[in-house]
Amino acid sequence: MMKKSARMGIGLASSLALAVLAIAGCAHRPDVSPTAAESGLVDIGLIAFNDFHGNLEPPRIAVPIRGAGGVERVPAGGAAYMASAIAQLKAKHPHHAVITAGDMVSASPLVSALFLDEPTIEAVNHMQIDFSAVGNHEFDRGWQELLRLQQGGCEKFTVREPCQISKPFEGAKFRFLAANTVREDGQPLLPATGLKRFTQGNTTVTVGFIGMTLKATPTMVSPAGVKGLRFEDEAATANALVPQLRAQGADVIVVAIHEGGYTDAQVLEQQCSGINGDIVPILERLDPSVDVVVSGHTHQAYVCDYGRINPARPFLLTSAGQYGSLLTEVSLRVDPVTRKVVRKTAHNHIVQGEAFTGSQGVVPLNPAMPVFPADPFVQQLVVRYKAAAEPLAQRPVGKANAPLLRVRTASQESTLGNLIADAQLAATRAPEEGGAQLSFMNPGGLRADLVPDAQGQLRYGQLFSVQPFGNNIMVRTYTGAQIRAVLEQQFAKGDSRPQSARVLSVSEGFTYRYDLSQPPGARVSQVMLMGKPLEDSAQVRVAISSFLASGGDGFTVFTEGRDTTGGDLDLDVLEAYVKAQSPVSPPPTNRIQRVQ
Repeated sequence: MMKKSARMGIGLASSLALAVLAIAGCAHRPDVSPTAAESGLVDIGLIAFNDFHGNLEPPRIAVPIRGAGGVERVPAGGAAYMASAIAQLKAKHPHHAVITAGDMVSASPLVSALFLDEPTIEAVNHMQIDFSAVGNHEFDRGWQELLRLQQGGCEKFTVREPCQISKPFEGAKFRFLAANTVREDGQPLLPATGLKRFTQGNTTVTVGFIGMTLKATPTMVSPAGVKGLRFEDEAATANALVPQLRAQGADVIVVAIHEGGYTDAQVLEQQCSGINGDIVPILERLDPSVDVVVSGHTHQAYVCDYGRINPARPFLLTSAGQYGSLLTEVSLRVDPVTRKVVRKTAHNHIVQGEAFTGSQGVVPLNPAMPVFPADPFVQQLVVRYKAAAEPLAQRPVGKANAPLLRVRTASQESTLGNLIADAQLAATRAPEEGGAQLSFMNPGGLRADLVPDAQGQLRYGQLFSVQPFGNNIMVRTYTGAQIRAVLEQQFAKGDSRPQSARVLSVSEGFTYRYDLSQPPGARVSQVMLMGKPLEDSAQVRVAISSFLASGGDGFTVFTEGRDTTGGDLDLDVLEAYVKAQSPVSPPPTNRIQRVQ
């Protein structure tokens, strides 16, 4: 049962503030007697989430909703609360399936990442989900480690030790799907599809699921992690699989894809006005017989009747934001005679469990939204892993005068990004450490803000949450022309992020301007290093992560560096810098100037 402060169940709460969407002409058909079951129709519930990123503990984020007094905030997330919410939605839908749209693991907080996300897999196993599409982050530690998460075992593929707590680690009891990820020999890395059948009386309805990541995955992870794999076109892959699923008896087709979009709508609104992003061209080429598209990757929340945008493709498009803060409930009504979906609706539920105090003050429980109890099993699992990680997580490393945040300026700088670029330069400036003159930091590698406590203290667990990937810092030589080419690559359109979203943080002493109104290749100007113009022929020693050095995030020019000097782990570099500079202050954000 829900806590007493929320006197409504999921179904009633949705009438207050949750986004509800009715699709096609069936939206005008009221639910009157006889019931769907009495009419021979079959009701199926889908429960979906995406971009969980190992957030076992509540992620201390608030979902905005429209209240009587204006915009209100609702505390959201936490695996134990999410497990309870999923259980309640399952009880509401006797015929149900639970699916995810990728990035369940990696880029995770310390409680999960320190243990190679084994605790996340164990928590989700308890939730008894059915299928999970892989996302780009499932490949962060390499495809061999992804297979270990699926199959279990303790074989070591990373710098961290597997099976520290669970011996042995049993692996995922649900199935990862990777339809467009293929080995060099043409064989699939993981299954492409899955089926689930629902029987009501003498009638059986079959739902077919296709799961896949975005084609651009190789541009977002270390090339070593996807070596020997190719990532094929999303729409072409799904379209080829639809007739195969039909041949296996699928009446309903659901695509779970780790690609998404952006909308102008509020989190819980029932529309997707201004929908844009890389999901759109995929939808425009997708087989129109697909019923539901569960998306992710952009960390946005939306419920969209895509048929209002393109009547020829009446998909129900959904996304549940990030970090387990929301769950999407999809209700399908199927006519077993025609084998067609005759009604489909969806809305997002906020996973409200507990209040928290953040950088903007207290975020209390909101009585307008349901409050979910903690699932005892998942809660105990989190407590066990947190206890194992606690001594390391709570170790003080230094102090800060103010929060160091990922919030971007107009030029796309952030105080946290600049701090880490400065830390990498400080660790590698000495000749014996590589002789670096400049450092770059990619914004996608910053996974949390760095907020000191009331005494200004920063702890190891916070630093880990900022940089959880375990990259090494290395120094390479690049020409001035190559550095300019890297800066131009920031604005190359490679995925669903806005052009400016890949702007790298740079270390102190390096400045430049950019103008997005200029043509590609001519957007960067006035490149200065230590107050002097950077000549194309200059030889510059640059400190970067092993991720960037291998061409990650699409920065292929970084692979052209020479005279490499290896260095320490990025997390160790950040810790050393915070200790040496304590109390650290937010660095200025005046290194990059955006003209247009």
